[in-house]
Amino acid sequence: MPRRKFRHTQRFESSGDSTFQEYLLNQPTQQTTRSELLRLIRGGEDTYLELKVKLSNPERIAQGIVALANTDGGTIIFGVNDQLRIEGVSNPEWVQSELARICREEIVPPLVPMIDTMAFDSGKRIVALDIDGKKRPYRTKDGRFYLRIGAEKREVSRDELSGWLDEIRPLGFENIPLQTVTEDDFDDALLWSFASGFDDNAPNLALYNTSDFLRKDLLLAVGNVDDFFPTVAAVLLFGKDERVAELLPRSNVTVARFSGSNGSAQLIEAIEVKGNMHSQYETIMAFIKRYTDLGKERPKRKLELVTDSVVQARANYHFYSISEAIINALIHRDLALREIRTRINIYDNAIEFINPRRTNGFNPPASRAIRYGITQRLNPQIAAIFTRREYGVNAPHGGLPMILRQSNRFSGRKPEIYLAGDEFKLKIWAA
Repeated sequence: MPRRKFRHTQRFESSGDSTFQEYLLNQPTQQTTRSELLRLIRGGEDTYLELKVKLSNPERIAQGIVALANTDGGTIIFGVNDQLRIEGVSNPEWVQSELARICREEIVPPLVPMIDTMAFDSGKRIVALDIDGKKRPYRTKDGRFYLRIGAEKREVSRDELSGWLDEIRPLGFENIPLQTVTEDDFDDALLWSFASGFDDNAPNLALYNTSDFLRKDLLLAVGNVDDFFPTVAAVLLFGKDERVAELLPRSNVTVARFSGSNGSAQLIEAIEVKGNMHSQYETIMAFIKRYTDLGKERPKRKLELVTDSVVQARANYHFYSISEAIINALIHRDLALREIRTRINIYDNAIEFINPRRTNGFNPPASRAIRYGITQRLNPQIAAIFTRREYGVNAPHGGLPMILRQSNRFSGRKPEIYLAGDEFKLKIWAA
């Protein structure tokens, strides 16, 4: 059934928060006729229409607005009882004002609704709130997502939301709140080590608790005093290793050593790296060091020895280039892509980093622009924290341009960049 609109007024974006409410209350509208309104109400509630006697519970109203905005828009009419009779509202001006406040303060991102009042010959007045969600997904300020199915709303599951975001908002995956995560799921040592790097008075850290620190200081959680919903970014950065593996299995990284120079070569060893991003970085770096030598200066030429081993002599790579490549793979991966995982393949003469990276919708996706560091960050919050000295990784600076420049100087061969389908590939050659 197509959406039934209550009215057909033109919608404008508010010029600023100071005039938001004033604008909504003073816009002239083309009123729907009384007969059209009665016909709409008599049809009863459906996916696009909700009827309320009065505005008495702002939290439930916010949930209803979110459900309509996330579905396909719709209308909430105030002043109609369960028997579909018009009772009117006693103070329509206050209802309008409160609805404008709810849309601005109780919903993320804020909605710009249209609010109309209609008077009847009897003197009764109703208020209609028309919603057209253009920036889905919407959530309540406590981090909950809702959909409207028929005349009922229901909360969106994590799997549903994940699949939904795959299509409509691939850049927002790190901001998804996880409702099954508790304070006990976080690595306190890692979290407070990060916090202490910014606080010279370490004993004050005892005054913090995990939920307050993640929600208020790092903006990595939503909810109020009673509710605590950490985001995907919070779990990836500071979660306990075993819980990260359970909650976000697609964040696992496969690292493999091959005997040969391409993917058809013989596999020597492969591991699946799980846990938070700090643990992942350390584990990946240790695995690469097991099979290669990392240095800051180009090694002197060595005599090649004849050996029967299937694995050739250890190759040499620029330390900071490899470190930055690992970091880039971790912080810039598109975790909304379910079927593609981050892989790191070590060959006799090169290391290849393969990352899920959706190319459509990015500006610009071209490899030439990427070489100059002109990319759209997928996970800006993760990147901001992971690259801080206080996080403990000691990340180098310079990004992909540094990798390309220093690796070329070190090995005498330019790294290769590929954009194929939904994968970004970087190959760094050994010296």
